Amino acid sequence: MGHRITFLASAGSVSDFAQVKVLDNSLPLSGQIPYDVDLVHSFNNTLEDLPKPFIYTQEGNTTTDRDLHINTCFVSRNHASRYGSEMYVYNGMGLEEYGKPRFDVERKYLHFLGKAAWKVKNVKDCISMAREARMPLRVLGGNRVNLKMGIRITLDFNVHFEGMVGGTYKNQLINGSKALLFPVLWNEPFGIALTESLYFGCPVFGTPYGSLPEIVTSEFGFLSSSRSELIRALENAESFDRKKCHEYVCDNFSAKKMTMDYLPLYEKILNGESLNPKPPRPIETEQPKLLAFTE
Repeated sequence: MGHRITFLASAGSVSDFAQVKVLDNSLPLSGQIPYDVDLVHSFNNTLEDLPKPFIYTQEGNTTTDRDLHINTCFVSRNHASRYGSEMYVYNGMGLEEYGKPRFDVERKYLHFLGKAAWKVKNVKDCISMAREARMPLRVLGGNRVNLKMGIRITLDFNVHFEGMVGGTYKNQLINGSKALLFPVLWNEPFGIALTESLYFGCPVFGTPYGSLPEIVTSEFGFLSSSRSELIRALENAESFDRKKCHEYVCDNFSAKKMTMDYLPLYEKILNGESLNPKPPRPIETEQPKLLAFTE
């Protein structure tokens, strides 16, 4: 877009379009910002008063009972609403990194995509649902032996654990899948797994929590907090228009679309305006660790 970008990031980070400076988390952020920068966009929550106009993107959930910065932006409408805000920009994908999906390949299995060690991602029910639906499952983001959730060993060899995967291999795995299983047990702030899977023509079968109802409409998947309803719905996994799922992501969740949505917010801040009328704050500070998923 013609703007000059500088990244403050961890050692070893590289960029082919921006200057990269190493971020030292032991030092105040204010002293590490280059003098000629016009605006700071942070993805690390900071309570510092910065010497530059400032926007903060809150990526995850927090129940800490305190104000966020008044220029905080969230990653979905639902995410923002849970902090009393209306300010959000959807996460965008660099579509060129994913290549062109193939819709003519045979789809032989379901997939899970996420950090399987997180209980809120609910890989346990994904495995049991796939078993009951008599469909193979590929777990992208987990291992057969998991010591982070106590001692968990999955003996069902209809479930293939791919570990932490990325790049071309991850794309190929998603492109061979019938659908994404995503029965999360928390209010998902956004869920990049949703848009990555839809990009390759995979409908989403998940729970109606957080951002899912606004991203996964009936054209692109099925949502329910009932395990049995989701299993029955999987019988229709092949009925969704895979090309339409792909086009939906290209139109609404690209990096370019995200950029175009952020630029007006940058202009607002540079003009001395605030993004929110008052500092956002969690509305519900006490929530169950796991949301309901009934039989």
